[in-house]
Amino acid sequence: MTTPDRPRSRASGPTAPAPPSLTRSPFQSDTFTSATFVTVGRGPALALAAVWLITRVGMLALLASDSLGIGGVGHEVRLLYRHWYGLFADGTFPPADPTWQYPPGAGLVIMAPGLLMPWLGYTQAFVVLTLLADAAVTLGLALADRSRLTHGAWYWVCALPLLLHLPLARYDVQATALAVLGLLLLKGRSPTAHRLGGALAGLGALVKGWPALALIGTPRGRTTREAWTAAAVTALTLLAVLALFFSDSLGFLRQQGARGIQVESLGGTALALGRAAGLWPGTAEIRYGAYEYVGPYVSTLGHLFLLLTVAAVLWLVLWRLRAVRWTEATPLDAALAAVLLLTVTSRVISPQYLVWLLGLAAVCLTSRRTVMRPVALLLLPAAALSSLAYPVLYAEVVAGAPAGLTVMVLRNALLLAAAVVAAHRLWRATVTPVEE
Repeated sequence: MTTPDRPRSRASGPTAPAPPSLTRSPFQSDTFTSATFVTVGRGPALALAAVWLITRVGMLALLASDSLGIGGVGHEVRLLYRHWYGLFADGTFPPADPTWQYPPGAGLVIMAPGLLMPWLGYTQAFVVLTLLADAAVTLGLALADRSRLTHGAWYWVCALPLLLHLPLARYDVQATALAVLGLLLLKGRSPTAHRLGGALAGLGALVKGWPALALIGTPRGRTTREAWTAAAVTALTLLAVLALFFSDSLGFLRQQGARGIQVESLGGTALALGRAAGLWPGTAEIRYGAYEYVGPYVSTLGHLFLLLTVAAVLWLVLWRLRAVRWTEATPLDAALAAVLLLTVTSRVISPQYLVWLLGLAAVCLTSRRTVMRPVALLLLPAAALSSLAYPVLYAEVVAGAPAGLTVMVLRNALLLAAAVVAAHRLWRATVTPVEE
């Protein structure tokens, strides 16, 4: 019988050396940030359930009225997802549809409401399944927090409503659930748990793409082999099944390659600032189901952000090769840092992307050894500003009005700061030599 992977260390002895100091300022202090959450982190399970119920009822009420800001948040489910569901029923992925930009596994999520449609309409069934995925995340985090010394479940329950009703009208909660539950399983020592965690990450990768990054920080050795093999087998098997029963399953690749600079992205904010200063004459138009900027230099800026994404991937590979210290929190911290880096370098930063980041931050907070507490704090105002940007002030964001521009500058500055802090703290905790 083989033994589980052991944390790697440059020092001898059973105890790994403490990571370098990560508390050079009060904001970065683990003691300070832990105290921020402790008032709610010790609440009983009944209180957690009550807060979940109250906040989700509030989100449902907002979705029912769907009149906040520009309104129409639920149209994507009522019109677009429902339309795609009809196509899947005919055995095909959306052919030549510029709004279909998702891996083929997303079709499973779009088709899933059909299981409840004998009793509910499509939109109602989709929302019910989204709430079930949300409850699964909450339960998984609560079980990981059962020592009452960590705060992941409370973070998730209280942070998700900062995005208002948007999470109920997109399928990002389902994708986040796969990544979160996969990471929680990877925290275990059982090979079966590692394989199941890898399988969930592989399924998530075929649903949304980014959950594959949940495996970036698995410890070298048996855990990595078990998890990565299970992920690859799951993804390839599901891809083969979907290709067998549905036509045009890889059509999404055509749409992704043609995407431009979305108004909510960092590149979009740079163009909006240039337009406000009279230095850039472009405009915003609806392309591929979202507002993107068109005009001079947009293509060049898009290529620049693709290069930045490649640079972020190369940095993650370098980190993986150089890391010498692993704790139970390292896979969780690495997943959050990786998704943050690829988010801020993306040409598209839709507000629902914050669902992913909040879920991964919540997983990090299930470990007392995480170094991502300051990152989790930065994501809270970023989420609140995202809901201001869409739907509350979206007309102002698209027009480049002062209010909309201010919100986007602040939101994207927080995301960029969170990515830099996450990368720095991950490197310091796992790579930087310990001073003797």
